[in-house]
Amino acid sequence: MTTTKPRLFSPFKLRELALASRIVVSPMCQYSAIDGRATDWHRVHWGQLMQANAGLVFIEATAVTPVGRITPGCLGLYDDGCEEAIARGLAIARAAAPPVPVAIQLAHAGRKGSRTPPWDGGRGVAPGDGDWETVAPSALAFQPGDPVPRAMTRQDLDEVRDAFVAAARRAERIGLDAVELHFAHGYLLDEFLSPLANRREDAYGGTFEGRIRFPLEVFAAVRDAWRAPRPLGVRISATDWVDGGWTLEDSLALAVRLRALGCDFIDVSSGGVSPLQKIPLGPGYQVPLARAVRAASSMATIAVGLITDPAQADALIAAGDADLVALARGILWDPRWPWHAAAALGAHVHVPRQYTRAAPMGAQGVIAKR
Repeated sequence: MTTTKPRLFSPFKLRELALASRIVVSPMCQYSAIDGRATDWHRVHWGQLMQANAGLVFIEATAVTPVGRITPGCLGLYDDGCEEAIARGLAIARAAAPPVPVAIQLAHAGRKGSRTPPWDGGRGVAPGDGDWETVAPSALAFQPGDPVPRAMTRQDLDEVRDAFVAAARRAERIGLDAVELHFAHGYLLDEFLSPLANRREDAYGGTFEGRIRFPLEVFAAVRDAWRAPRPLGVRISATDWVDGGWTLEDSLALAVRLRALGCDFIDVSSGGVSPLQKIPLGPGYQVPLARAVRAASSMATIAVGLITDPAQADALIAAGDADLVALARGILWDPRWPWHAAAALGAHVHVPRQYTRAAPMGAQGVIAKR
């Protein structure tokens, strides 16, 4: 157990939103919605994530239009039914958990939509079996054998931008605390950024300035709708990990532009736009990307990717590599990771009093809250 106060459990603010620790639960797709609507699965899942007592909990990547879903089972926030289902589910989950800020990631899958869930192979949905036409910056399939998406028209661009705005307004009515826009992992807004997916010859393609134009238009429109002091951030893929693709240098320039538009945080991931990517996987492999983005933009930065050890997470916060640490699959596997991290580092977290008697001998990191 460390003798110095762990930085991982120090408070942090995103605008006026107070976080009790630097631990973030990443948005993780569940592929368990019905017509975009949250189900009983989501209520139990969200409650479990909130019981972890992280500093901030994201619900999953949430589509802003029906064709913006990855799979037919993806969550949406594009009509009244979707809004009501999320509101009901969150009310139940919040009532049974310690208070924790909850955020949402708004997304559009672009050419990576109309697919089956991972447990069914992640293939394209068979024609006539609930599939839909996908859209993208250019008529380029993600990988050989995939349906070719339709290149977006000016009307499509306007409709998608307005859909992001409408979803943000729904998020406000629901009472969500923060919004993250999905510019990563090869989905629509990332497709515009990357020269591997964007071959447009109009004002929304070609040069760096052209390729960032539509994502920045979406951000600016959402920033106007999602008013201060609520934080608004972006998840980026800091590099495509493919020669000729989007680079870290591009991300640094984009981050500076985003800050000028009122962006509050950058969630730094990587890859996803091309099956040719060569990712150097290893513990904390994306931390250097987060460090570079933080230094270039002076924005609050989230590091994510194979950060699994409490000491590792605490050290990267202490070193100034990032302001926050996000866990995804690790917290699905161990939903009490923040409790165990607090015990290991000699910190405190607030947990339901019903569970405090489960703390093993010597685990002083949990105290009753409810």
